[in-house]
Amino acid sequence: MNPRSGAVGPLVLLGCALLLLLGLFVGFRLVTAEADTGEAAPTCERRVVEKDDRVTSSLVSVDVYNASSRAGLANRVSINLQRRGFLAGQIGNSESKVRPRVAAVLTDDPKDPRVRLVGAQFGSRVQYVEPDIPVDEGSVTVVVGDGFRQLGRDVRDTNNDRRFTVCLPTVPAA
Repeated sequence: MNPRSGAVGPLVLLGCALLLLLGLFVGFRLVTAEADTGEAAPTCERRVVEKDDRVTSSLVSVDVYNASSRAGLANRVSINLQRRGFLAGQIGNSESKVRPRVAAVLTDDPKDPRVRLVGAQFGSRVQYVEPDIPVDEGSVTVVVGDGFRQLGRDVRDTNNDRRFTVCLPTVPAA
């Protein structure tokens, strides 16, 4: 036997113990450290639409709520509106007392060009109704009913008679 072989075992054990203590110390600091999340990036870019500018579907966010007995109808309508260039808003079951045959736009201002553009997607059977639920000021709110089968004519823009601001979603930088 080599006389030095008896000293190697305790040294290896001491080295492992020191490595374990170092790992515990660094791990504890990582677990208890505050996360550096940085600055919150804006989720949208404000854009002013001037009077007489064309209002296009890409400037309008639409919230769609289902008042029908068909599951998933609001989601399907929202997807079809997005295919026409509209921005996706909230989707869900309607809590409104409004039960339209086909579709209703909940609005205080039926002459708003954004409201008219969304309403045009549903054709002549769309109703314009005072909201009885909270509606997002930046979106147009639509409630679809059991009589809805498909969107009407594809209308992508309309005239504008007022100045307003829209918030267009931004893509975060990687």
